[in-house]
Amino acid sequence: MIKRLTTLMLLASASLLPLSSFAADEARCATVNQSDPGWTDIAATNAVSGVVLNALGYQQKVQNLSVALAFQGLKTGQLDVFLGNWMPAQAPVIGKFTEDGSVKVVAANLPAAKFTLAVPDYVAAAGVKDFADLQKYADKFEHKIYGIAPGAPANQNIKKMIDKHDYGLQNWDLVESSESGMLAQVTRAVNRQQWIVFLGWEPHAMNTRFKLTYLSGGDAWFGPHYGSATVNTVTRKDFASQCPNLNRFFTQLKFDVPLENAIITRVLDDKQTPEAAARVELAKRPELLNGWLNGVTTRSGQPAQDAVKKALGI
Repeated sequence: MIKRLTTLMLLASASLLPLSSFAADEARCATVNQSDPGWTDIAATNAVSGVVLNALGYQQKVQNLSVALAFQGLKTGQLDVFLGNWMPAQAPVIGKFTEDGSVKVVAANLPAAKFTLAVPDYVAAAGVKDFADLQKYADKFEHKIYGIAPGAPANQNIKKMIDKHDYGLQNWDLVESSESGMLAQVTRAVNRQQWIVFLGWEPHAMNTRFKLTYLSGGDAWFGPHYGSATVNTVTRKDFASQCPNLNRFFTQLKFDVPLENAIITRVLDDKQTPEAAARVELAKRPELLNGWLNGVTTRSGQPAQDAVKKALGI
């Protein structure tokens, strides 16, 4: 009788313990499929999440896809997580996916971002500080605004702005390119002290590499406060129910501008891989793990923080 009672008490106690992620997450969750539109900031945040995921016993697979294809991939279940939902710039693209419930916005991973048109400081000093100033100096800009990859929501906004002749813009063209291609053009212009207007954002190493001025007056197209932006984490609709341990981690994953700038600078200026840069910067700031891993376990159910710190060598 006593033996049976002891057994029942042990079983009851065990029922109060949290389930391990191995038991909670379905088998498909062993590999986390993420997306990168070819942006250095998302390469950095993907690298951070990848370092943690690997330490927890998961595998990360990153596919290079445009923003539109990333949302479509989430809808079809080919992707699990996208860390690069810049808002409000992507509002026209993500809207139909959130309306039908095919993707879920789970958290803001960077609430203090910036995304709008920018010029070198010598151009601002010459009189271009607002969107409304562009047309006055159209010839100096050769009627060109430099954007990022074709199909990017921000490019679409600029095209609409030009087509509507907002701010009096007449006969302007959008030059679409990759992030690296656009920044190469900015570098050439700055070295020659030529005029150029382009898409700028923070966090990014461009803010330390160049002396920039973000233009005011673009609220209708990029949001208020010089394109003040929020970067969200979005997942496929059934990610939380199938992968609760992972979902908890991604919901709690929050970055800041100094962390991302430090990683991006290592990648662009020091030619480190995103993973190597993420490891170095995470090892410098282990306190971040407290919030990210609260209530999270490894895939086999072990304490998450111990596993990640061991992997980072701290």
